[in-house]
Amino acid sequence: MSQKISYITTPIYYVNDIPHIGHAYTSLAADVLARFQRLNGVRVLFMTGTDEHGQKVEKSAHAADLDPKEFVDRVSERFQDLHQKLNISNDLFMRTTDPKHILSAQEMWRRIEQNGHIYKGSYQGWYAVRDEAYYAEKELIDGKAPTGADVEWVEEPCYFFRLSSWQENLLKFYKENPNFIGPESRRNEVLRFVEDGLKDLSISRSTFKWGVPVPGDMDHVMYVWIEALSIYVTALGFPNDQSETFKNFWPTSLHLMGKDIVRFHAVYWPAMLMAAGLTPPKRIFAHGWWTNEGQKISKSLGNVIDPYKLMGEFGVDPVRYFLLREVPFGQDGDFSRTALIQRVNSDLANDLGNLVQRVLSFINKNADARVPLKGDLTEADQALLTKMNQILEDCRKYAESQALNKMLEAIWEGVGEANRYVDSEQPWSLRKTDITRMNTVLYVLAEVIRRLGLLTMPFMPTAAEKILDYVGADQQSRSLVDWEKHILIPGAQLPKPEGVFPRIVEKE
Repeated sequence: MSQKISYITTPIYYVNDIPHIGHAYTSLAADVLARFQRLNGVRVLFMTGTDEHGQKVEKSAHAADLDPKEFVDRVSERFQDLHQKLNISNDLFMRTTDPKHILSAQEMWRRIEQNGHIYKGSYQGWYAVRDEAYYAEKELIDGKAPTGADVEWVEEPCYFFRLSSWQENLLKFYKENPNFIGPESRRNEVLRFVEDGLKDLSISRSTFKWGVPVPGDMDHVMYVWIEALSIYVTALGFPNDQSETFKNFWPTSLHLMGKDIVRFHAVYWPAMLMAAGLTPPKRIFAHGWWTNEGQKISKSLGNVIDPYKLMGEFGVDPVRYFLLREVPFGQDGDFSRTALIQRVNSDLANDLGNLVQRVLSFINKNADARVPLKGDLTEADQALLTKMNQILEDCRKYAESQALNKMLEAIWEGVGEANRYVDSEQPWSLRKTDITRMNTVLYVLAEVIRRLGLLTMPFMPTAAEKILDYVGADQQSRSLVDWEKHILIPGAQLPKPEGVFPRIVEKE
C-alpha cells in the first residue's frame, strides 16, 4: 500500500509588523495537524513563511527609515524566531523575496496570460492598503473596508485577470468538492460572494515598485495577492510541475488561515490555478479571530496579546494547549488570563499531571521502578484499553475536519476514564491483598499513560516526550501506527517521575 501524503500550509504572514497571537494560533494549528499526521505514518510536508511585497510593506519600511529588503529581512526573522519558540515543526520556511519564488510567480502569470485570461486596462475603485485588497462600493461600511481599514480611491493603468469568466467554473467546483472550504459558515460566505457576481480583478500596480515585476512589462509589479499565493506551489518546485515533489504533494494540500483572507484563498487562488491549467488545492480552512477579555484586539487599545510574554509566563506547552482547547477551531474566541490559569491547573496539573505522577510514583515505589508484569485482563481493564482505541479513531476523524478542540475533548475523556479506573481498582489496597492483580492494574495504567502521551504529543510535544520517557516507551512504541502491537515491555527500567505540569499560583 502506498504511503499517504499530506501538504499542510499556514498563510505566508505579511511582514508589515511584528508577529502577534493570530499568527501564533494559525501556525500552532498547522503544527498540531502536521505532527498528528506524522505520528499516523503519513508523509507530511509542512510549509510556512512570510509575504514580503506590496504597498503596505513599502510604507512600513519608509516609516522605519529602512530599505524595504532590509525591513523585510528583519521582520521575517521575527516570524522564524516565533516558530522556533512555539516549537513549530515546519519543514519549509518560504519567503516571497526568494528568487525561486519570483520566477515561480512570474511563470504562473505567463501561463494565465498565455491561456487568454489576462488583459491590460485601467483601474478605478476603492483600495485598502492595510488589507492589500480591492473593495466594491457596496462592501464599504461607513466609508471603510469591511475589516475597518481605511480605503483610498485608486485610478491607474493595470492588468486585469478575467475573474468574471470563472464564476460558473468556481460554483461547479464548490458543488463537486463540498469539503473544499471549512468551516461551513465560511463556505456559505464564499458561495454568496461568488453567486453575487464576480468582477475582473486588477492584478498589477504601477504607482510603486516594491513587488515582483510583471513579465514583459517592467513598469508594473504584480498585485501582492496574485503573486503571493503562488508560494504554495513554489514550495513544491513550481514551475517544474513534473517534479516528484510537486506530483506527490499537489493537490493533497490543506491551507490554514484566518477568516479575513478566506476570499483570496477560496476564490482568487482556485480561479488562478484553473486559469493556469493546474488543479486547485484539496481543502482550505479558515479559523476565527481572538478578542482579549471581551475586547477587540487593537494597538490603539493597547491590548495586543504578545505570544512571547505568554510563553515566558506560562510555558510553551500550556499556551499551546489553552489556545487549541478553549475555542472550537473555526469560531471566534476570547482570550482570558483567568481561563488560561484555570485550564492549566484543572486539565493539565490536576487531571493529566496528577494521573501520571501518582501512577508512576506508585510504580517507582511498589513495582521496583519497572514496567509491571501483567496477568489476565479483566473486563474493566479491557474496557479502558478499548476506550483508548476509540479515542484514537475519534481523533483521526476530528483531525480530518480540523476539529482540534474536539480532539482534545476526546483525549480528556480518556484522562477522566483513567483517573476513575485508578479510584475503582485501588492499587494501594491491592498491594496488601493481591500483588499479581496490582501489577496488572499498574501495567494497564502505564500503557494507557503511554497512549495519552502519544495523543497529546501533537499539542504539547515537550511534555508528551517527558511522559513517554517516564513510562519507558521505546522509539517503536512512539507511533500511532499499530499502537496495540508496540505496547510497553514488562520489566523495562523506569526513571523516577517528576511533575510534568506545575500548578500556576497567582501572586497576591
